[in-house]
Amino acid sequence: MVFFFISHLSFAKQSKINSLKINVIDRCWRPNPEWMRRRSQLATCSVGYAGKMINNIGNDLIHYKVTDSSDDPINPKPNTLRYGASIIQGKVWITFQKDMIITLEKPLLISSFTTIDGRGVNVHIANNACLMIFKATNIIIHNIRVHHCKPQAPGIVMGPKGKVIPLGHVDGDAIRLVTASKIWIDHNTLYDCQDGLLDVTRGSTDVTISNNWFKNQDKVMLLGHDDGYVRDKNMKVTVMYNHFGPNCNQRMPRIRHGYAHVANNLYQGWLQYAIGGSMEPSLKSEANLFVAPTIGNKEVTWRKNNDTNKDRWDFHSVRDIFENGASFTITRGGNVQKPNYRKEQNFKVVDAKFVRSLTRLSGVLRLNKKFIY
Repeated sequence: MVFFFISHLSFAKQSKINSLKINVIDRCWRPNPEWMRRRSQLATCSVGYAGKMINNIGNDLIHYKVTDSSDDPINPKPNTLRYGASIIQGKVWITFQKDMIITLEKPLLISSFTTIDGRGVNVHIANNACLMIFKATNIIIHNIRVHHCKPQAPGIVMGPKGKVIPLGHVDGDAIRLVTASKIWIDHNTLYDCQDGLLDVTRGSTDVTISNNWFKNQDKVMLLGHDDGYVRDKNMKVTVMYNHFGPNCNQRMPRIRHGYAHVANNLYQGWLQYAIGGSMEPSLKSEANLFVAPTIGNKEVTWRKNNDTNKDRWDFHSVRDIFENGASFTITRGGNVQKPNYRKEQNFKVVDAKFVRSLTRLSGVLRLNKKFIY
């Protein structure tokens, strides 16, 4: 275990920090009482397929503060979220001056090398359009609440390269990735949207989804656009330290074509199923805690009934813990496909008996000027 020793703290306070059962991502930055002045330290903490997000920091980093919660989807005003996320190009680290509820007029298309960092305040993106990562790379979304997202009719909107572009119909997802890569979605709280909470589609890959709280939702997470979109065979996604539930129905995740490593997550019940898919996906479920609902379906997995290739799927459960009668139908025979992480992506998957501790602070963190709890 890695410990932080902060010189001006008493031994008792250091011991208290070190004794916290926090996961490897949070352990990288949360014990630092200077986190507000060293926000960019966060970019060195990501693991999984997104890898380290060091392309988002450096001497050329632009610090941008949102002070205005209004939105204009075509001519964004300075000091608004859309101006920082779509107009300004280069490495941009976005923070917020105060608590705010932002109601977007159209989906927010986030530019490459942008970090949205909601630590220290309560930021809601809610009640209309929400977030889209469209043909962009190297993006961090951290510590915001996204909820009550609604479908959007076709129209024009400021694009991720600072130019107005046409945009077709958009479903009511909280966060949607379209042909995106190297994306880290961490410590957000997502709920009550008209379609799904998180979609990774159309060739998106190298994504880490960590420390989020997904709740009160029918369709939670979709990995892979549709059964016919074969480019998603190259998709690689890490799903780690998330809390699913209460009141989640299905798709935690549903995967098509690609590969997902699902590790150290807490599943607080489901209605239809927790993990499912189609089109020969590969999934390694490792050291998760599955707590089945009191009544109803206790099987974790689902396979599309009319998929003629279902025998070639790879759904494997390794060191998972099952409570309240939960069960996991694994693929018979064959080897468990490994994530094959590079050094900077790799992390230790801990015993599932610690999952409640590792995920107890999933979702938006409560922060003060020194400590994070």
